[in-house]
Parts: sequence; structure tokens; C-alpha cells
Amino acid sequence: MELITLLIRLSLSFITLLLLTRIMGRKEISQMTFFNFVSAIALGTLGASLAIDSSISVRNGMIALVAWTLFTILMGYADLKSKTIRLGVEGSPKIIVRNGKIMENELRKLRLDIDALNLLLRKKNVFSLKDVDYAIFETDGTLSVLKKDNKQPVTKGDQGITSKTQKIYPFSAPLIEDGQLNRNTLHEMNVDEGWLLQQIQAKGIQSLSDVFYAELQKDGSLFIDKREDRLH
Repeated sequence: MELITLLIRLSLSFITLLLLTRIMGRKEISQMTFFNFVSAIALGTLGASLAIDSSISVRNGMIALVAWTLFTILMGYADLKSKTIRLGVEGSPKIIVRNGKIMENELRKLRLDIDALNLLLRKKNVFSLKDVDYAIFETDGTLSVLKKDNKQPVTKGDQGITSKTQKIYPFSAPLIEDGQLNRNTLHEMNVDEGWLLQQIQAKGIQSLSDVFYAELQKDGSLFIDKREDRLH
């Protein structure tokens, strides 16, 4: 009888976890941020307890799983609505190599040693730090790498794309996200807010509040995505 009960609890726990994980979405798997990591561990622990801990009733185990899933989903919505909450929960990307120079203070803050940095670079097929122009440590623990110009393959799109008077940036960067100015990026890329507004107005958009996302390109051009409620 105990074996049958155990099998029933195991099956119920597996099916419930599978359904709730599908409901929470693929971000829990594809983008393992701090919150996603904690959420996955807690959900797995609750599922295991439901499966094998006979002191926990099936009803209470199910309530705990569903309640934790709802909490995770609500945090996901809050993450979408508020950049402040997103930064508090997930953190922000950190530049650890800038203009070919290793940012030692950032490495210390991230508790990332040089061996770990080289390991992450090798995973990007970069086997020497002297080939790196910029490296950004993302919130999910991965590394984004921009090689120095002389280490990148030249494409047809790169030939003749800029003029002598056109400013070149080391990488593309978001200036407006979720309708809000990214002042850190404006400062990082040395971009003036007045210039940004001028560029947006040149594209027939009157206000920064009408923009959902704006990204500065390497060649100095601007990619703009308007808010959906301002398209008509």
C-alpha cells in the first residue's frame, strides 16, 4: 500500500511540476538569472517534498507548488513593468573588458578571477585577451564578447558604411528601454539627451515617450521601435 501511495505522489508531483513549469514560461530555463535560479531550486524542493515526504499532505504540497508558481509569475509581470524591480531582482550587465583593458574592480565585485574569465572567453572561441575589445558579463552568467576590429572578419556590410565625419561606437547599446531613458548607457556612450531627441524627431516622432525601444548602432545610426499604443 505504501509503495502504491509513493508512486501516486511521485506521478502527481512530476505532472504538476511539468504543467507549472510550462505555465511559468521558457525564461525559467533559457535565462537563469538570480531569481530564476532561486525559483527553480524552491520549486524542485517543493516538488520533491510532495513526492516523498509523507508528513506533508498532498493538498498542502499542491497548495505550496501552485502558490510559489503564482508568486514567480507575478514577479515576472512586475519585472516587465518596472525597470527598478528588474534591476533589483536580476541585476544589470557589467562591462569587464573595456577598450581592451580588464576592469579589475568589476571582476572583484563579481568575484570573477582571471582563470574564470579566460574560460568564458574560450567558450566564445576567443583564446587571447589581447583580441578582446569589449566583454560584458550578462545577468544570466554568460559572456558577450566584441573582438577588436582587426580580429573580426570583414563583411560586405562593413565596407564603406561610414564616412570620415561619422562617429563610430564600439558596440550597439540601448538608449531607451520599455519607454524609459537608459541614462547609464547615455553616459557610457557619451550621448547627449538633446541629440537623441533630435534624432527621434527627425524620424517623425515628437516625444521620447512615444518610443518603446531605441538602440544606438555602431555606425552612429539609431534603431527605433515605437510604442504599440502610439502606432495609430
